[in-house]
Amino acid sequence: MTQKRMKTFALLAALAGVLTLAGCAKKAAKVTPPPPPAPAPTAPTATLAANPSVIQPGQASVLTWQTSNATEITIAGLGTLPPSGSRSITPSDSTTYTLVAKGPGGTKDASARVTVNAPMAKAMPSPTDEELFSRNVKDVFFDYDKYAIRPADAPTVQNDEAFLAQHPSIKVLVEGHCDDRGSEEYNIALGASRAESVKRAQVQEGVPADHVRTVSYGKEKPFCTQDNEQCWQQNRVDHFVMDR
Repeated sequence: MTQKRMKTFALLAALAGVLTLAGCAKKAAKVTPPPPPAPAPTAPTATLAANPSVIQPGQASVLTWQTSNATEITIAGLGTLPPSGSRSITPSDSTTYTLVAKGPGGTKDASARVTVNAPMAKAMPSPTDEELFSRNVKDVFFDYDKYAIRPADAPTVQNDEAFLAQHPSIKVLVEGHCDDRGSEEYNIALGASRAESVKRAQVQEGVPADHVRTVSYGKEKPFCTQDNEQCWQQNRVDHFVMDR
């Protein structure tokens, strides 16, 4: 081999070595890219509904809920719940129910309100004729040995007359009473005069005569049995009874 060829061969060998080294260096510098980041957790979803949403006291409503991407579901008053479902409730007052759904992706709330109507006032029954009579017709009192209506009792007589005139379906029995002084016969007559005195006043004010009946008990049915003026005054009376 000539010297010239030997130089050429050496040059080519050196060039090949450089190329080989360059290729090795390039291959060693290659880096594998990192994996992509994991996706963020999906946020929870939640719905809550009440059916019916308006109820009367004592009635029930049904709460229905649906959630997703949640690991903990609660409703205040009902505790921990499954991801979806329904529950019957009977609230005594209007209430807003709030569902809270928690998961890796956060928290989601949902609410539903149940309105409880105020209880309806019960209609008061109309008073009976007996109740009206008892409330409005009052007894009339007399002085000793008298059957004339006293001025102090005139307003009571007028009120009794007005009530009976306004309630023509009601009839009245006027009982004449006396205290225990005097004979039985005298007091029967006096009691009759007292009852007739009030009847005349009522008829004059428009109460039909056949709606007022009289009877005298004299001193037979006393309202008080003590021997004093206060007790005797209670017995000198026209007592009114609803007539049948």
